[in-house]
Amino acid sequence: MDHPPPAILRLGLAQGQPQLDQPRPDRRVLGAPLRQTWTEHEAQGLSCGVWACEPGRWRIAFGPRKQEFFQVLQGRLRLHEPSGRYTELAAGDAALIPPGFVGEFEVLEPVRKHFVVQELPDPDEGQE
Repeated sequence: MDHPPPAILRLGLAQGQPQLDQPRPDRRVLGAPLRQTWTEHEAQGLSCGVWACEPGRWRIAFGPRKQEFFQVLQGRLRLHEPSGRYTELAAGDAALIPPGFVGEFEVLEPVRKHFVVQELPDPDEGQE
């Protein structure tokens, strides 16, 4: 007998083997930091879990329908805007990277964060 899934999914446990990667060489600004991702839920354009990274800096570019909310659990990072302005975040801080954001992500001290990434639906999809 199949049981329905629980109504609430507890997140942030970072169990099991993470997915490992590094920024692509053409995006690296400083170092080649190892990134670890524990994706705990992924469905209908939404993914969430835990992400950890060593110090380094790389360029990022979000598509027009991609956005990310995250909360820093430990460490310190900066999000750099093309203008040279940056936002620094540390443990306990939360932020939203909006659709279309272009800039640089810099990890100053080893970081661990909860993340929620949403790919918004294409408003033209399904229209004729």
